[in-house]
Amino acid sequence: MDSALEFSVVVPVHNETGNVETLAAEIARALDGRAFEMIFVDDASSDDTRAELKALKAKYPMLRVLGHRKNAGQSRAIRTGILAAMAPVVGTLDGDGQNDPADLPDLYRALTRADAPEGLKMVMGRRASRKDTAWKRFGSRLANRVRKRLLRDDCDDSGCGIKVMNRAAFIQLPYFDHMHRYMPALMRAEGFGVEFRDVNHRPRGEGRSNYTNFGRLKDALSDLRGVMWLIRRRRNPGGADEI
Repeated sequence: MDSALEFSVVVPVHNETGNVETLAAEIARALDGRAFEMIFVDDASSDDTRAELKALKAKYPMLRVLGHRKNAGQSRAIRTGILAAMAPVVGTLDGDGQNDPADLPDLYRALTRADAPEGLKMVMGRRASRKDTAWKRFGSRLANRVRKRLLRDDCDDSGCGIKVMNRAAFIQLPYFDHMHRYMPALMRAEGFGVEFRDVNHRPRGEGRSNYTNFGRLKDALSDLRGVMWLIRRRRNPGGADEI
C-alpha cells in the first residue's frame, strides 16, 4: 500500500474503444488536487482499447493499465483492479461512460466523513434517472425487486457501477462471477455497513452493451441461489482481538 495515496479508482473495460480516453480525462478532472490513481483493467478486449489506454499513460501519470490474458468478466476485472490498488479507499466505475466521475468526490466524502456510522465500508450509487432503453429499465426493475425481496439488502439499484468502498473490506468478500451485482448483500453479510446515494446517469458512449436482459436473467437465477446459500452459511465472529 502507498500511504501517500488516498483514493484508487478502478475501471473494468472490454471493447470500449472511443470511451476510455474521455473517461480517463473526466476522472482526472473530477479528482484534481487529490492523491489518487486510476486503474483501467482491460478484460481481453478484441478492439483497440488496450492500445488506447497504453497511449494515455504518457498524458496521465496516475494511470495504470492492467490487461487480462483471457476474458474473465466484469467481476474478475474489478477484483483484479482492487487487488492491485495502492490506496485504502477504492472507487469503481463502469467503462462505458454511463457513470459520471463527477460523483466520485461526493461518494468518497460520504464514506470517510467524521460522523459516518461505525462499520460503514461502502457507499454505492443509485441511478436517479436512468438513461437506458425502456426494455432495459424494465428488466432491471424486475431483477432488483426480486433480488431485494430475497436478499433483504435494501438496494434499489444493484446494477449501478459507481461505488466507493474500503479496500480491506472488499478483499474479505467471497469472489464469484457476477459478484459485483451482489456487493451490498455480501458486505452486510460480512457485518459491514452500506449506504446509498443518488448519482447521475448518462447515455452510453461509443460501442454497445455487453449484456442483454435475457442473459442477465439466466445468470441471476443461478447467482441468487448461490448468494442466498453463501449468506446462510456465513458465521460472523463480530471482529477479532489480539490477546
